[in-house]
This record gives sequence, C-alpha cells and structure tokens, in this order.
Amino acid sequence: MASREFLKILQSARLGDVSAQQNVAAAYLTGAYKTPIQPSNALIWLEKSYLSISNQELSNLSLEISLGSGDNPNHPQLVGILEQIATVPLAATLNSTAFGFGWEMFWQMAQMDISVSQAVQWQLADLLLHPDKKALQAHLVNWLTNKRSEHREQSDGHFVSLQKQAKEFLNNLAAIDTPFTLSAKTLLIQLQPRDEALSSLWHAWLDDQNESALLQAAELGLTVAKYTLGLRLAQTTQAPTLTNNSSGKSNAYLKKAAYWLDMAAKDGDRNAWFALGEMYRRPQFSGYSATESDRCFGMAADLGHAQAQFLKGAHLWRKREKFEEKVRGLQASYWIWQAHQQGVPEAKLLLSKVLENISNQESNDWHRLATYAQTVISHHAEHQLDQEWLLMCHRLIIANQFNLSKAELLLCEVSQLQHEHCVVVDIRHELPKILPRLIQIDTTQQRRCLLAAAKAFVGSESDQEGNLRQRRYRFDRLTEWLNTHYAQDQAVV
Repeated sequence: MASREFLKILQSARLGDVSAQQNVAAAYLTGAYKTPIQPSNALIWLEKSYLSISNQELSNLSLEISLGSGDNPNHPQLVGILEQIATVPLAATLNSTAFGFGWEMFWQMAQMDISVSQAVQWQLADLLLHPDKKALQAHLVNWLTNKRSEHREQSDGHFVSLQKQAKEFLNNLAAIDTPFTLSAKTLLIQLQPRDEALSSLWHAWLDDQNESALLQAAELGLTVAKYTLGLRLAQTTQAPTLTNNSSGKSNAYLKKAAYWLDMAAKDGDRNAWFALGEMYRRPQFSGYSATESDRCFGMAADLGHAQAQFLKGAHLWRKREKFEEKVRGLQASYWIWQAHQQGVPEAKLLLSKVLENISNQESNDWHRLATYAQTVISHHAEHQLDQEWLLMCHRLIIANQFNLSKAELLLCEVSQLQHEHCVVVDIRHELPKILPRLIQIDTTQQRRCLLAAAKAFVGSESDQEGNLRQRRYRFDRLTEWLNTHYAQDQAVV
C-alpha cells in the first residue's frame, strides 16, 4: 500500500504539477514510498509531464526535436524528462496505453546527440532483435499493424526495416566503449547462427568434424568457430603435423591460435579471453607476457568467467601491498567472492583468509542487547524514542550481526558499511591505528539489518549523532534503559 507522502504527491500530480508528475513516475519505477513498481503507470505520468512542458514552455523547442531531428535539446526541464523516459523498461509497457508515446520518444532520442541515446538504442535493439523475445516482437508487429492501418505484409516490411536500424545501433554499441558494449557483443554472438551459411558450416564441423568448414566459419566471423579453431591450434599435440616438429613450427601454431582466440575475445567471448590469458603464460610461446596474460584474465573475469575471477582475486591478494586502495584487500575479496559464488572449490579456502565470517550471532557479546534493540525498533511508536536512540539501536543490531568492538559500533559510518559481498568496518578517521576489517555478508538477516539501518540513517543529518563523547553517553543511557526495561519484562514473564 502506498504511503501518505506518495498520495500527497499523486494529488499534486493530478492537479498538473509537472515536478510532482515526474516524482510519481520515479516512484513507480523505483518502488519509492512503498509504491508497487509499474513501468506502464510511470510512462503515463511521464507523458503527461512531457506534454505539459512542451505546451506551456517549450512549444518552439518541441518542433525542433520532432522525430527525425538530430538536434540536441538544451532546455534543462526537457533534458531531465528525456533522461527519465530513457530509464523506463520499454518492453514492459507494451500492453500499456502509453506505449505509443514511449515508442515514438525512444526512436526520437535514439537519433539525438544526448547522454541517454546509447541506453535507448540498447533497449530498442534488445526488444527488436533478441531471439528470446519472439512473443514480444510478434505483439509489436500486431501493434504496428493496427497503428499503421496497413496490410500484414506491409507492416512486416516496416518491422524488418526497424530491425535493420536496430542492428545498426547494436553494431555501433559493440564498436565503442559504453556500459552496453558487452551486452551488445553478447547479443551479436547470439544472432550469428541465424545466418544460414554460417549455420551450415558450423553444423558441418559439429557433425563431421570438417576442419575446412570450421576454418570457413571462423573466417566468416562466427565467434564460436574462432574460439574452437584457436583452441585446436593451441593444442599442438593434437595437430597432425606436429608430432615431433621443431619448436619454431610449434610456435607458429601458437601464434595462429593466439590470433583466432584474440578475434573471438574481441567479440566478447569470455572463454576466449581466458584461453588467451593461458596462452600468454606458455613459456614456448614467443609472445609470452605475464602482464598481457593478467589483462586477458581480467577481461574474462569482467565477463563472468569463474576461474578467471578466482585468478584475478588471487593475484590482487598476493599483490595487495603494491596496490593503492583505500581498504587493502577489498578488490581481491570481491573477485574471490564472485568465484566462490560460481562454485570454484579453491575460492572457499582463500575467501576464509581474506574475509572474516561471523556465522553464529548468538555467541556474540551484543546478542542480548541487539535482541532488545530489535524489539524497540519494531515497537518504537509505543516507546516514543528519540531518533538518536533509534539510530543507536540500529548500531547495536549491526554490531551483533558482525561482532563489532565497542569502538567500531560507535564510530563506523553506517551508510558506508555495506558492499556487495562484505562489510567494510573502517574507523581510521577517529582511531588511525585500528586497521579496517572485511567481514563477509553471509546471511539474509545480515543484509536485512544493513538495509534497515541504511534507510534509517539516510533521513538523518550528518552531525545528528554528535561526537564520540556524545555517542558514548547515549550508548550508556540506552543500554541501561534496555537492560532495566526488558529485564523487568522477562522477570514478569
């Protein structure tokens, strides 16, 4: 159920307040104010806001940015609304009455020179080309047919032309460095087997082990063929002409293997990046380079290769003294944790050396007080406690979950504790000699308490808790009250 604050904003939005309309849309996109996430409703309110801005203030500018124009709108309100529209998952609004507005705006923004054009291009390419979205594409063809009032054949032709334009977007995204480059390359790889010539050559290799067909498929650009050919050339003992040949000839095969693996890697194949990293570690390879090998392993790790993630994490851990990072070992712990999540056996042992694990909260010194604090938070309206006391209750709960010392409990920056895989407890801003601690987030309860604390601290001012002396005083008063109040309750029970 939506909160009262959201209902107030919704009332202003219905009265035509542009800012309120955008806030309502943001709530439907993010789930703020306990609002259900509904992209369709968000798009409806964004349409109202966009039309209000265009009609009231920017009627001339709206003509300049009509569909087909590549001009860059410079009005801050209009730029803001376009950026917000670009965050809407267009595919999720296909059945909405506002989809037509979103569809037109997305194509309009895709042609503009604005910051969100790449995000819009990726959404259009993914919707129109992804092989797993056939049902959405069929629905889109029907929508286009009804919209254009044409025969089915004509609508299909229009859809094919849109797909060609989306393919251009996809190729552009894959060729430049953007947040969508890896996703674009992955989708291009998925689309490759649809080419009949490539597909037939690849099946000729799979069915008959036809090496000539494998080579042709690789030369025609099939990523999996490039990777397979590179691996076969790298396995020199299996090459028919390399039984007892000279090292020079063996190195020639390795160079060819590196070439094809590099071609596959540039297409975004994580396995090719990993194999290329292993290639550069071979002593018999003339291009031997530990630095280049580490770079290839790093690329494979970024793309989600489990073993590469472990190697990258282990490398960062060994070299942690040489790296300049705010908390030593944090990067290493992240990659080792990622490998552990994917089931790499060696990662579990190394992770235990890098991260502390607090698996039994009931044995910690703070357990009793944290239990009381949790009860207080759940019934804070009855107790009518000050905000500072509630924040201290959250600190007690976190201290129990991660077995913090009293100094860490009082001084840690709660909003900066949580990382994806661990908690970073760093109080050097007050006590420089105390080293940071990295503690693994291992349970759902730990994540929940961090999330609840983060929400509580977001609404508080930075200096609300005061200095260390004030926090100690408040801590002593709170713990005394908890022990007295709940000890009496337990005695009664």
